[in-house]
Amino acid sequence: MPAIVSVKNLTKRYDSGTHALKDVSLDIEDGEILALLGPNGAGKTTLISCICGIASATSGTVTVDGHDNVRDYRAARRLIGLVPQEINLEPFETVMNTVRFSRGLFGKAPDDAHLERVLRQLSLWDKKDSQVRALSGGMKRRVLIAKALSHEPKVLFLDEPTAGVDVGLRKEMWDTVSDLQKHGVTIILTTHYIEEAEAMADRIGVISGGEIKLVRDKAGLMRELGRKRFVIELGEAVDMLPAALKDYRLERAAGGCELVYTYDTQGDGTGIRRLLNDLSAAGITARDVRTEQSSLEDIFVDLVDGEGRS
Repeated sequence: MPAIVSVKNLTKRYDSGTHALKDVSLDIEDGEILALLGPNGAGKTTLISCICGIASATSGTVTVDGHDNVRDYRAARRLIGLVPQEINLEPFETVMNTVRFSRGLFGKAPDDAHLERVLRQLSLWDKKDSQVRALSGGMKRRVLIAKALSHEPKVLFLDEPTAGVDVGLRKEMWDTVSDLQKHGVTIILTTHYIEEAEAMADRIGVISGGEIKLVRDKAGLMRELGRKRFVIELGEAVDMLPAALKDYRLERAAGGCELVYTYDTQGDGTGIRRLLNDLSAAGITARDVRTEQSSLEDIFVDLVDGEGRS
């Protein structure tokens, strides 16, 4: 797929000396959902701000559908919808007037038919004449999305879209985002919720310390970096492992009643058969065995372990 947003060698330094982004390059494909996953302070919001033209990069370039976001700012910005973390809405304005105003800010001609489609898509049409202050927190977040879609952007940025909301509302937001993708919107979301990236994204980027650590399609990431744990349930607990087993780097678990062997799924061989033979030779009896696939959370923790978080 072609890249609708292209970031090349983007760096952001603040006068205080903080190096928020370090030579970031990233291509976002047309029609995908890309999750930028990283701990707080990793640079996620700074990256979005630079792409959207809210913050100025120290160096590097950003193009949106071929438009440079500095030299051709207006054209680039018209293609982008941004949903910020904070709910900042005029409480006494109606939902319809709120999205009308946002559309006008981008120089778009009035089009209530389009706004009706957006509000219906977000299950807000029956609230169009309600004041924002009367809405629930979840509805207010959907109003933010409606505002961002009011001027018909090709790309939608969602900065921590479910921060501080309960699990039920979070899943509702996931459904909303998936529906937007079906309507042709390219979506980039930042999150530190592992399950959010795992549930929604086509590709996952991991950012830490202002650097992009990797960008992979979700399934490929799990295959490429995933590990499996081979858990051996023992007939009797063991206090110490024989020296003959030290090369397997086994972990004792469940009070010594289980041994855990971790292996790389991309390796030439698992070594499990040899391990079981060596266990038997050492007089250790396996009562049962099972395998466990590492989760995206395990992969994420491995990637950012020991990295700076600011």
